[in-house]
Amino acid sequence: MNPNQYDATQKMKTLSERVNEALARGYIENFIVIAKGLSSQDEKCVYIPDNIKIADFYRFEGYSDPQDNSILYLIETMDGRKGTLIDAYGAEADVNISDFIRDVEDIQKKRKD
Repeated sequence: MNPNQYDATQKMKTLSERVNEALARGYIENFIVIAKGLSSQDEKCVYIPDNIKIADFYRFEGYSDPQDNSILYLIETMDGRKGTLIDAYGAEADVNISDFIRDVEDIQKKRKD
């Protein structure tokens, strides 16, 4: 019997592994949050919370440093773009990103009702 057989941390993928998987699945945009909303890095396209959906997300916790927490969002826009948005979570989270994501989640919950 392998002593690490029941250790869940052995099976967790890293942020870079998840990003690479997302790229392989077509999530090629690197989104950022600006004052106007979610944007492609070149800022040519800007989306309000109603124009996107969070297809999936992954949380990552650092083994030795509680400040090493991040979250990867896989985002799809209503015009067909797919990309990622990365933020810290917990005390280190970016308030602008957190607020934007909360607005998106609220809209998604209302759509399900």
